[in-house]
Amino acid sequence: MKGIIDRFEGDIAVVEIDGKTMDFPKNFFPKEAKTGDVVVIDGDSVKVLKEETEKRRKEIETLMNELFED
Repeated sequence: MKGIIDRFEGDIAVVEIDGKTMDFPKNFFPKEAKTGDVVVIDGDSVKVLKEETEKRRKEIETLMNELFED
């Protein structure tokens, strides 16, 4: 399943999947995982999708720039 890391709360990673949040143990995720990363959770492994994360960040940045233009 694919999701986006919403936040970390202590030892818990909160991940948004299909519009709902699910909690996972933080140590289940790679050490480099951070808020906003797109991840694939498959059984007992998690992979950060770096290209998809970067694409999403650029889209958000573009939207924010459009919103806050003078």
